[in-house]
Amino acid sequence: MQRTVARLSLQDLASRLDVSVKTVSGALHDDSIRMADSTRLRIRALAAELGYEPNIVARGMRQGVMPILGIVAEGLITQPFATEIVRSLDNSARGYGLSLFVTNVGASRRVERGVAEVRRLLPKAIGFATMYHHVVAFAPAMRDAISVTINCREESGSIPAIVPDERRAAATIVEHLFGRGRRRIAFLNLPGLIAGRLREDGFRDAHAARAVAVTESWILPATRGARYTEYARSRVAECIEHLFTRFPQPDAILCGNDRVALEVYGALRRHGRSIPDDVAVASFDNQTEIARRLDPPLTTMALPHRVMGRRAAEILAGARPAEQKIEEIPFRLVERAST
Repeated sequence: MQRTVARLSLQDLASRLDVSVKTVSGALHDDSIRMADSTRLRIRALAAELGYEPNIVARGMRQGVMPILGIVAEGLITQPFATEIVRSLDNSARGYGLSLFVTNVGASRRVERGVAEVRRLLPKAIGFATMYHHVVAFAPAMRDAISVTINCREESGSIPAIVPDERRAAATIVEHLFGRGRRRIAFLNLPGLIAGRLREDGFRDAHAARAVAVTESWILPATRGARYTEYARSRVAECIEHLFTRFPQPDAILCGNDRVALEVYGALRRHGRSIPDDVAVASFDNQTEIARRLDPPLTTMALPHRVMGRRAAEILAGARPAEQKIEEIPFRLVERAST
């Protein structure tokens, strides 16, 4: 039978040193409590010698808060590339002496239930994260419970939000294509998404900055339907047919994401076009299992998930509060051989 080792308590230390429990607690946990330096050092030395470990559960119950950050996640942990937010949050939380608890919600499980589950753990703060950039709506009680939204915005605008800077990312990748000598750029965008709308704005910004006219008929939805999903019926083959069976023809294609780019590669080759000699291809997301393995490897804008996770940890831990209601985090250009 496994032997149970009794946990050393504050009372045990107090009895050995002939001081009060309050004095021991102050020496170990609260530098603001006044006592002689010699007493404080004596208490800490004995605690270290005997291997004292604080009972964080009891301490949390007394203080009404545990050293935990709670995250209610909408689909986030089911998407391999989006889990970078959680990984980064977890690593950063540990740097603040905090642990991370994540619970997933979705169509069959409401946000309110997820928040209630996290609240039972008495977390220091709660964040809400999603797998893609969109607007979410919370009941008033949830707005009071959630300290920051990550990869999404709450419709009331009352909760600080950390989101990717979609517009600037599109302007950056288009400017990269211009820098490679491309002037006739088509865009196979993601219909119905905030990301698609903002990226189109950035696409136009870059053209305006160079005084290059946008060819309106070359801005096309990559899928059918009002809103892009990875399960929506693709229009990539017909888009490439439209672009390369008439003149003039584009010398670069910007894709709404790396999945779209994967299809564009195949469609271009069926039309006898070489990448990047005939047509440059660029994209968004940097899903490395796609982008690195394409031939040639794909130039793409990496979503700033790691930076978003670190910034969320700062806010939730109270290390650096939100400076504005919406913080837009820049993407990173990952240049490979497709441009």
